[in-house]
Amino acid sequence: MKNYFLFILLLFTDLFSQSTLEVGMKASDWELKDADGKLFTMGFWSGKILQINYVDPDESEMNEHFNDAVKYAIDVDSLIARDSFKGIGIADCASSWKPDFAIRLIGGAKAKKYDTTVLFDYDGDLRKAWGLKEDSYNVIILDEDRIVREIIRGQIQEEQVADLVQLIINLQNK
Repeated sequence: MKNYFLFILLLFTDLFSQSTLEVGMKASDWELKDADGKLFTMGFWSGKILQINYVDPDESEMNEHFNDAVKYAIDVDSLIARDSFKGIGIADCASSWKPDFAIRLIGGAKAKKYDTTVLFDYDGDLRKAWGLKEDSYNVIILDEDRIVREIIRGQIQEEQVADLVQLIINLQNK
């Protein structure tokens, strides 16, 4: 009986771990709304490299240095083209103590600063489906075929920034 229980436990552990998004996997699609209630899927940005920032609103500044570097590579250095790349934000509303209206205000400010789209995952469903870190800041870089090329769960270290920006440039130029 003990072996049977252990087998069942291992089986369920394996099943749950298979849903965790990892480098090299194809990302499952989702449907999320923006602050105006407009529905988006990854197909909205078909053919583009996607940088998805999946963020607990309480941690919205954690990887600002990385987003600023990407913005600089787009706006100043012209190394990343907006016609082949899109960075979006997804607010993990379920991880925050802040009320949804405040989260929408924060998201609106970020959307304006980075000329992007911010979506809202009110129940944390995408975090659970992709195995993302709760109460944190996750960055997922997908190629145009929606294959995960990089995933960072938590803070991006300063020494990682240049390599991540270069990854986006390389994906765009392949």
